[in-house]
Amino acid sequence: MARFLIGTIPVVGHVGPAVPIALRLVERGHEVWWYTGQLFQPTVEATGAKFVPMVNALDYSIAANVPTAWIEQRNSRRGVAQLKFDLKHFFIDAAAGHVQDYRALLPAFPADVLISDSFFLGAAWVHEQTGLPWAQFGISALAISSRDTAPFGLGLPPSASWLGQLRNTSLHWLFQQVLLRDVLTYTNSIRASLGLPPTDQSFFDVVSPFLYLVGTVPLFEYPRHDLPAQIHFIGPFLPDPPSEFTPPIWWADLQTEQPVVHVTQGTVATEAEDLIVPTLQALASEPVLVVATTGGKPADALKLDPIPANARIESFIPYYHLLPYVDVMITNGGYNGVQMALAHGIPLVTAGKTEDKAEVSARVAWSGVGLDLKTKTPTPEQIKAAVQKLLNEPHYKANAAAIQAEIRRSDAPNRAVELLEQLADTKQPILRTV
Repeated sequence: MARFLIGTIPVVGHVGPAVPIALRLVERGHEVWWYTGQLFQPTVEATGAKFVPMVNALDYSIAANVPTAWIEQRNSRRGVAQLKFDLKHFFIDAAAGHVQDYRALLPAFPADVLISDSFFLGAAWVHEQTGLPWAQFGISALAISSRDTAPFGLGLPPSASWLGQLRNTSLHWLFQQVLLRDVLTYTNSIRASLGLPPTDQSFFDVVSPFLYLVGTVPLFEYPRHDLPAQIHFIGPFLPDPPSEFTPPIWWADLQTEQPVVHVTQGTVATEAEDLIVPTLQALASEPVLVVATTGGKPADALKLDPIPANARIESFIPYYHLLPYVDVMITNGGYNGVQMALAHGIPLVTAGKTEDKAEVSARVAWSGVGLDLKTKTPTPEQIKAAVQKLLNEPHYKANAAAIQAEIRRSDAPNRAVELLEQLADTKQPILRTV
């Protein structure tokens, strides 16, 4: 049996995909330690893995740990400026602490393989220092540079034509040499403090040379002629069914003939006024049932009075139970939520611009499974028109069903473990054979 050390950014969207991986590794008799934020200790321990807390790195799973000045500075920025702030302070700064913590714990737990989410930079740097094999799993759309795609963050569709490749090459140069140049300079200053040499590799191009697990199927992701061979599509990391669920008193309403529209604000950008409130307003007079989840906030916190008669609002409902009833999902483009909708063949309306959401939303439109409203604050009129379009034009549902069928043929947790076991045995890159 092998020893695996998992490291995840202390945010639910980074931790969640690792849960089924950890569960399967433990079930197969491997020893698993998992380094992440304190908030996720129960999640980690429920898999059978040993929880390892963050000591030298900022644990921002606990909101009180985040400096108020950071929040104010971040919220005052938009677009590329906000992206750069996040990369520097929530990922690159954190990576220095992750490296220190890893170097302290590896003597007690001499891991055979490091596993990290795709934004957890510390594992890459520990690999440079120690030579330990290192695997990644994606927590969002594939961000690696390609001649067939524009830089990650712009939300542009792919293009492999000569003109498209010229566009892509030019934009990559602009991003790396101009817009994000200071991020690379900042990265190299942190690397120097750890005794690492300077690099010219952008944050989004830090990809394990051993194994990268893409948490979706090829139909949803942009095609790339230059995709590295160690990158494997294994399907989404879907959670296991919850052990307990008590349906709300209105649950029988889902079983009528009227379409069900689900709207969610996600778990990070959770301002209900961005998406939930305009959706309830948009569909108040439509012959649909609207089920809204507020991302953990109290349902009575919505600034809308009265609540439409066709709306049902909860702070949280397990998707395992809700999504089989849903006909259209409206979301700000959180990657895991989109994958779960597609696993149920549900067409989507997306409206998100922060974090990675522009890229996820762009793939929803490109793959033909829904509509990207290209804003984080859509109007009720935009939402109403989009929902009507998805309900009335069957090709969106057909495209979502095609991805659903591909997802059903995948088995992400078991495939991930098979590949990780190969890496532990061989210590060599695990390359696609076809």
